Amino acid sequence: MTSPSPETNASAESAPTPPENVASGRKSSFGKGSIVFAIFLGLLAGVGTFTFGYGKGASYLSNNPQTCVNCHVMQDHMDSWQKSSHHHVAVCNDCHLPHDPIGKWVTKADNGFFHSLAFTLGDFKNPIQIKPRNKRVTQSTCVSCHENFVHTMLPETRGGDMQSCVHCHASVGHAGR
Repeated sequence: MTSPSPETNASAESAPTPPENVASGRKSSFGKGSIVFAIFLGLLAGVGTFTFGYGKGASYLSNNPQTCVNCHVMQDHMDSWQKSSHHHVAVCNDCHLPHDPIGKWVTKADNGFFHSLAFTLGDFKNPIQIKPRNKRVTQSTCVSCHENFVHTMLPETRGGDMQSCVHCHASVGHAGR
């Protein structure tokens, strides 16, 4: 039996250690932090999916007025809309959402988040009052549908701002309001 030559022994000692993931030739970067993050994302997706289903989330993607009464505090608004002069020509989204696609979905997301937050926390005004940002949307939708004649009729306030359509026509979309 011959002993290994010094050259063979030296090359065996100085050989680099094989990488952890020999098949790909690189070290695995899947550590504990990645596992925790994946679990967190899974839990978030699970809770989100449950909440979306339980809260009838898919209905909010529609144009159906019944969606607005998923939350019981909106029933009075639905009843007053059904008695209004616009009942046969406009649904909730026609007056309460911008008519451009991006504005519509941004406003739906914004309102949906704050409505669900208020409902979940029980922190909503009853009767519900429209927020300033939504008043601007409603004003723009009135003007959009009635633009052929409304511009010449809109009075200005002392500050030069346009008077709100619903200032005089409050019961058009919701009778008795």
